[in-house]
Amino acid sequence: MINNNLLIEILKDQVKPALGCTEPGAVAYAVARAKEILDSNVENLIIGVNSNILKNGLGVGIPGTNERGIIFAAALSLVIGKSEYGLEVLKDVKKESIKEALDIVNSKIITLELNKEAEGLYISVEAFSKNNTSKVIIKNSHTNIVFESKNDEVLLNKDNLNKEQSISSTSSNYEIKYEIQNFNIKQLIDFSINGNIEDLSFIQDGIDMNLCLAKIGISEDLGMGLGKYLYDNVMDVYTKAKAYTSGASEARMSGYPLPVMSSAGSGNHGLVAIIPLSIIGKEKNISEEKIIRSITLSHLVTIYVKSYIGSLSPVCGCGVAAGVGCAAGLTFMGGGNHVQIQGSINNMIAGITGMICDGAKLGCSYKLSISVDAAIDASNMALKNIFIPIDNGILGETTEQTIKNLAHVSNTGMNNTDNIILDVMLNKC
Repeated sequence: MINNNLLIEILKDQVKPALGCTEPGAVAYAVARAKEILDSNVENLIIGVNSNILKNGLGVGIPGTNERGIIFAAALSLVIGKSEYGLEVLKDVKKESIKEALDIVNSKIITLELNKEAEGLYISVEAFSKNNTSKVIIKNSHTNIVFESKNDEVLLNKDNLNKEQSISSTSSNYEIKYEIQNFNIKQLIDFSINGNIEDLSFIQDGIDMNLCLAKIGISEDLGMGLGKYLYDNVMDVYTKAKAYTSGASEARMSGYPLPVMSSAGSGNHGLVAIIPLSIIGKEKNISEEKIIRSITLSHLVTIYVKSYIGSLSPVCGCGVAAGVGCAAGLTFMGGGNHVQIQGSINNMIAGITGMICDGAKLGCSYKLSISVDAAIDASNMALKNIFIPIDNGILGETTEQTIKNLAHVSNTGMNNTDNIILDVMLNKC
């Protein structure tokens, strides 16, 4: 029997509003918490991050400003950051606070260091005042604080377990997202079909939120103009879905001050998981309930894939996680059966796995448009019973095994890829 309540808990934990790119947002969240613990004027700040965080935070816009990067996000958090806001930590930004943050950046009190030994998502923040120090560590997911201290007093410590141990609900480092590995894809589909629709009402919030930003992205002069270009060249419902998704990402990556509903810890994942389904469903007169159920499946599959490949990865999660979820949701919405829905997942992974993640930036909006295009093709193929054969490449005997194979390639086969990508980005060789 499916544990519906657990799946609802997972969804509510993994589908949350986020303002701006989640990596600088997570650093700003940690800075805000360190500042609050210190409870005095910060005179020096040392930030340590793993290669994924640095890669994704180098060139991305900070919401409500014309500035970019982790150091500015940290400085702005020292001025206005509130940890209670989670990944919307910088939402109180104003013109005056931007000036204060720039003054902090220019004062050189913030040091950003790459921790080459850290595995997976990792952020550490040490704050120093005249008489006190504080430290905050985040691991594995963007708001998962595992350590807090002030001076010599440890306030929180769950930084002693590995990822496998964190799956156990009895551990102090427990993360509910890993519980999704106790389900199979068929069960996720069945829940999306039969789950109480009232329990899924929050999915509509994500539709409204992400479409709001999409409409801005296709109508205003933001970034490089990709959203407007795609929208001006819309030919059908599918190209409209691409334009809206890409436009929303372009607005987000340029720092437009509106939140999006994230999926599996990523705002861009949330755009891919939600927007194509909402646009295509509405244009095809699909019922609101069916659209919500389809997006529910899209989120669940996205979370399922991310639980294996990790919060941040060398491969583009907008393609191999959210794109896979989108393909499954589209097939579900198109009336596909279990075999066709799982076939669309295999089709998607067979086609788009090679797209790398080379940091969060304006160009992500183009990758999102490619991901949506591929998801539409993967779904339409499956609905016509066209499936990539399972003896091809990394595809497995089951959909679950295909996802595990993808994770093995990403986590083991590409374990040095992020370092090489970051080296290229830093040195532009």
